[in-house]
Amino acid sequence: MESGPAIFAGMVFALFGGGLLVWTATRVRHREPVAHGVNPVASAALATLAAVIALALSVWCFTRL
Repeated sequence: MESGPAIFAGMVFALFGGGLLVWTATRVRHREPVAHGVNPVASAALATLAAVIALALSVWCFTRL
């Protein structure tokens, strides 16, 4: 029964991280702002960092199975 929450949390982190990474890459490729009113390089870097952290957390959750 303990693997259920780990699978759920891992999937949430994986979907969020993957979606954020794809969204950020699409915005950068089209030269559109990732966040309005913020330095474009800083916002892209911060969004990418958040996506990588979420993906790392999903891997960590899946290793707990």
